[in-house]
Formats: sequence, C-alpha cells, structure tokens
Amino acid sequence: MTDRAAESSRPSGDHRSPFDRFVEAAYQHVSRAPFFALVVVLVLVWFASVPLWSDLKAWQVALHTAGTIVSLLLLVLLENAGRRTEEAAQEKLNVIAEALADLMESRALDDPGLTASVERLREAVGLEERH
Repeated sequence: MTDRAAESSRPSGDHRSPFDRFVEAAYQHVSRAPFFALVVVLVLVWFASVPLWSDLKAWQVALHTAGTIVSLLLLVLLENAGRRTEEAAQEKLNVIAEALADLMESRALDDPGLTASVERLREAVGLEERH
C-alpha cells in the first residue's frame, strides 16, 4: 500500500485555535431557532421604542448601525465556519478517493487497464490545494 496523504496530513487531537472554537460555538447558536426568535424580539422592541426617541431619524440610524455591525460580524463568523466545513468535506472526499484507489489497485492485478485510472485518482487527491 502507498502513503495515505489525507490521513497523514490530518492533525491528531483538537488543535483548533480559540478563535475557531469561538466560531464553532457562535455558529451553533446563531443557526438555531432561539437566536432567530431573539432577533425578532429585538426588532419588535426596537419598533415599540419609537415614542422614546425624540428624533425619528436617530431611531432609524440606531437600528441601521447596530444591524450593520452585527451583520458584518455574523458574516465573518459564518464564512469562517463554512470554509472549515468545506475543508472537512474535501478531506473526506480525499480519504474516499484514496480508499477507492487502493481497491482499484488490488483489482489491477486482474485488470491492468485500471493502473492508469489508479494513478489519475491518486494525482487528484489534494488537487484543490494545488490550484
């Protein structure tokens, strides 16, 4: 058998940074119904607070400023979580491709035509990192 690139490149244990752990926790909270309900409640409270503001324009600016800041932070966090999810999926595909290549290599003894396919499959593992 050959060296397993995907398996050997994977760090063992949990070597995530504190930021990555924070992103995962934030993603788990904002992607659930209670967070959505909280946002709806905040919008309703903001809407009900119209009489408390002397200037309607300041009332609107407060919402737009807070909304923009929260949206930007959530965008960055969710993009980071999405990138890590994509990397995990790609690693799984690489492991599946390596297993398929091993299976094809064992069958290549009976069907020499598989040898070229095995080589192309092994070359494709990790291709996303080279482009």
